[in-house]
Parts: sequence; structure tokens; C-alpha cells
Amino acid sequence: MLRLSKLADYATVLLVHLGRHEGLATAAALAVETGVPEPTVAKLLKGLASSGLVLSHRGARGGYRLSGELEKVTVAAVIAAVDGPIAITACCDGRECEHSSLCGLSGQWDVVNDAILNTLNSITLADMGRRAERLPKRGPATAPVAPVGAETSSVTDAVS
Repeated sequence: MLRLSKLADYATVLLVHLGRHEGLATAAALAVETGVPEPTVAKLLKGLASSGLVLSHRGARGGYRLSGELEKVTVAAVIAAVDGPIAITACCDGRECEHSSLCGLSGQWDVVNDAILNTLNSITLADMGRRAERLPKRGPATAPVAPVGAETSSVTDAVS
């Protein structure tokens, strides 16, 4: 099963919320808005700032803001910023794996990987926000949010 990492899922949620703020937002405020634990929010924002997706402002009135418009940031960019390059197998994009001489499929997964990349590059954070607005509103989560380092969430959960 293909799965999006929990951190990439959280980062997408955080960026959509951040893009809806008119000014700066703090990690604490985003944690309350999204239900993502504050240490996870802080960790993600730091990495997203390093990748250039968010801008960080220090000081007593500091916080974070999206570096561009929601319409210009793709889901693929978020995933790559959090998890690194998108590749469904070790032999995508001309890379070789230890079994390439035996399996005979070296390079054939590129077609699948490219289809996934094209789809993720065609969906913006604005698209994700519009889809979320059409969903029924949920009350407070009754189950605890997964702890920092939780491994995965379904790709369909993030894109549906």
C-alpha cells in the first residue's frame, strides 16, 4: 500500500491553515487550530522554513507565514520538503538498486512514479483547502493525535 508519511500529511494541513491567516501565526496557535501536537508543529515549521515554503519571523510578535500563495504550492512540493524526493522504488529516476540485474524492471517503475508525481504536482494547497471546506465539520477529536514520529497516513485521506 502506498502511504503518505504522517509528517507530510500534518505539513499539508498546517500549510493550508497558515495560508488562511492574514498575518503571522505561532506554532501554538496552529497546534490548537489543527489538533497537531505543538512539538510536531514546531518541528515541521522549522523544516518548512528551511525549504522556503514558510517564512519565520522572530521576536515577541513573531511567528510564521506562508512564503507564497496557496495556489502556487503543490502537494508534491510539501511532500518533497518533508520527506525528500518522491520515488516509489529505489530504481526510479535512473537510480539502480541491488536487484536491478535480476528483476528486469529497472526503469519501468518510472512510468508509475511519473504519473504519481504529475498528479501531486497538479494539486495545490488551495485545492486541498477547497476540498476540506466542502467536508462536513467535525467536532473535537475524541481519539488522541498520533505522537511525533508516527509513521504514516493514507494518501487517500490527504487527497480525498
